[in-house]
Amino acid sequence: MNELPQQLADGLALGALYGLIAIGYTMVYGIVQLINFAHGEIFMVGGFGALTAYTILPEGTALVVAIPIMLIGGAVVSVAVATAAERFAYRPLRGAPRLAPLITAIGLSIVLQQLIWGFYPDAKSKVTFPEFKGGSFQIFEGLSISRADTFVLVAAPACMLALGLFVSKSRSGRAMQATAQDPDTAKLMGINTDRIIVMAFAIGAAFAAVAAVAEGLDKGQIRFEMGFLLGLKAFTAAVLGGIGNIYGAMIGGVVLGLAETLSIAYVEHIPGMDQFGGGAWKDIWVFSLLILVLLFRPQGLLGQRAADRA
Repeated sequence: MNELPQQLADGLALGALYGLIAIGYTMVYGIVQLINFAHGEIFMVGGFGALTAYTILPEGTALVVAIPIMLIGGAVVSVAVATAAERFAYRPLRGAPRLAPLITAIGLSIVLQQLIWGFYPDAKSKVTFPEFKGGSFQIFEGLSISRADTFVLVAAPACMLALGLFVSKSRSGRAMQATAQDPDTAKLMGINTDRIIVMAFAIGAAFAAVAAVAEGLDKGQIRFEMGFLLGLKAFTAAVLGGIGNIYGAMIGGVVLGLAETLSIAYVEHIPGMDQFGGGAWKDIWVFSLLILVLLFRPQGLLGQRAADRA
């Protein structure tokens, strides 16, 4: 129990990372009912874009100065890939059966992985990413937070709150809400729904780039296949929180991160469960939690039933 505060802090940081990626899933689904399974790879290319931006900086540039440049570089690459995918891969299939864009998203995911693997220098193995040097912030005895965790714990709620204000207060945000509710009526009211959909893809991609920088700073490396499992968990977080709900995506991510961290630390200490603890079983417990939530609350934690929305 003495380790509980540290485990909770680690779980919150991991959950904030999942939540940042999950927002991209939930925004796109909320507007066009598309599960963009390539979003994990958009997160991945954002990491490589951030690394590329770092490599062109003068040698010895302080990381505090480099991080804003890395965020811009990662966001530019992620947004460019996401908007190109929407324009050339998803938009032509907008009126097609839902299976067609789903298969396209999976195919695009594989294509992006292979492009990075084949053309980015040294991407066939783990690529070194700049990381924070120095110790962690000691909050009190038994609880310390690394600089990378501090970054994501600040960035995630800031991004979420900024997006919430944008959606609720701005003209474009209200247009997003109208498009999500009824795209045909939104068109009749003069809303350019194509522009709104592109905006949703771009915002989700930018958040994914922030998450990619946080992941690189934490692990000190990035990989061409890192988007697959993290993207899958982020999608799980979006479903868990209520897909289509921005705040639900972040809450789902936090619940998922806490479940993963606490299961690693404590399941093996439960009598009769010693063989089910540790990192090898963490994904099983995470997805088991999703199944349980969907059994008792299929709409997710903050979602609404379709009949209620109607």
